[in-house]
Amino acid sequence: MSKFVVNSYSSNKEILKFTDFIGVNVMVSDSGVVANSDGKKIVPAGTVVGGSTKAVLENPTEPVVSKNTALLGAAAEGVLLYDVDVTYGAKEGSMVIHGFVDLNKLPEAPVAEATAVLTLIKFMK
Repeated sequence: MSKFVVNSYSSNKEILKFTDFIGVNVMVSDSGVVANSDGKKIVPAGTVVGGSTKAVLENPTEPVVSKNTALLGAAAEGVLLYDVDVTYGAKEGSMVIHGFVDLNKLPEAPVAEATAVLTLIKFMK
């Protein structure tokens, strides 16, 4: 039996302050993501992420997870460029590793530990 999924498409939330940026493709893990009221597991654009067990920039197959806590912030490697729907498991996404990010458009402000290691990303209001 096959599964039928209905997708609704809308424009992506823009988190960048300027259009110049460098991003890399990553696999976004569904680990620890809580479903919203619609039953969807969405990792929002602007989430500070890094490799789940090792650095994703050195291990491209490593899935990324949220790293926006005081304990995990030092392992941050970038910021998700767009929302990623991980309802049915890990999914591809794009991680900004260099650029200017609008703080007003992030789901939550990056912790000090994350901003300290994300030296190529400038967070601006």
